[in-house]
Amino acid sequence: MSLFWSLWIMFLVVLNLGITFFLFLWAPRAKIPVREDGTSGHVWAHGVLREGVRRLPMWWIIMSAAMFVIGIAYLVLFPGFGRYKGVLNWTSHGELAANTAANDAKLDDMMKRFSLYPIEQLAGDPNAQQLGKRLFQDNCAACHGRAATGNILLGAPDLTDKDWLYGGNGKDIYTSIHDGRSGVMPPWASLGEDNVKNLAQYVLGLSGRPHDEKAAAAAKPLFVTCAACHGPEGKGNPALGAPDLTDQVWLHGGTQADIEHSIRDGRQGHMPAWSPRLTDDQIRVLASYVYHVSHTDHADSR
Repeated sequence: MSLFWSLWIMFLVVLNLGITFFLFLWAPRAKIPVREDGTSGHVWAHGVLREGVRRLPMWWIIMSAAMFVIGIAYLVLFPGFGRYKGVLNWTSHGELAANTAANDAKLDDMMKRFSLYPIEQLAGDPNAQQLGKRLFQDNCAACHGRAATGNILLGAPDLTDKDWLYGGNGKDIYTSIHDGRSGVMPPWASLGEDNVKNLAQYVLGLSGRPHDEKAAAAAKPLFVTCAACHGPEGKGNPALGAPDLTDQVWLHGGTQADIEHSIRDGRQGHMPAWSPRLTDDQIRVLASYVYHVSHTDHADSR
């Protein structure tokens, strides 16, 4: 802080304290003209309410005097009077550094203990889940939602179900968070609109939903092309991130229009890598939390 601003702040502090202290000394002794009945003459509600004048109560005077003492003591002990650092030499930066160091020491002890367990077992540790939930809310909730139920508009999967594009064990989840994932469903508009619609009916039939059987039968030979990724029975392929088409889980929506759009125009999904932002230990704890929310019946097996 420059000398000018230091002196300016000191001037404002002295001015404010001086004015308020003067008012504090003057107010109890101020003479206010009153009528014989002890009122000031101000009336409201057609004379029903009248303004009375009373001396300030002693508790108010004592409390106000104490506030002056506390305020001056604060300026002596802490910074606030220009560039004066205070007797305690306290700074917000110093307190933040001390609190951060103390918190890091606690986290280091916890992380060392967490490293002793596999991710699946760590999912049953209450302390790990408390930390994992905070990490999830700070880093993942923007796409997957605070309840981890996903977002169809963003193509962010629901993490609370049993459906996993790239595998749902601890190692797979860790890899997804650490390295990120990129999935591409190529557009198949070149097949023609009729074939796109027929394929949508075939996919609806794979999941046991109402569909046009004639259109689905016409599209069955075309599905050979899709089987390269989704498998001949449409069960998906975690190695490629190709979803299972036989269940009732739809990353981009499961209506006929949604499926036709996915086939015709393709889809792209990107899960960013969090290794530049989070440490490996933090990612392990976060992975255990994601595993935990999808296994609500998971018991602590430590």
